[in-house]
Amino acid sequence: MTDTPTPAPAVGQIWQDNDPRSYGRKDRIVEIDDPHAVVELALPRGSGHLRAKPGRRTRIRLDRLRPTSTGYRYVSSPA
Repeated sequence: MTDTPTPAPAVGQIWQDNDPRSYGRKDRIVEIDDPHAVVELALPRGSGHLRAKPGRRTRIRLDRLRPTSTGYRYVSSPA
């Protein structure tokens, strides 16, 4: 089984948070301003904790957009 390489972050991509505290949360990149990506909450985390509203924007360091236990994993490209 071959792992596909993680693409470079780009506007429109969806990334999923791997942190166990917010597992399942998906963010869409809306802007890249080195060294950060501005993301918009696409899907909130599990149905039990809906504190963050869809559409909320935040900044994430680009070096966190990699598949580690506390990073993010790539989900899909822009439509």
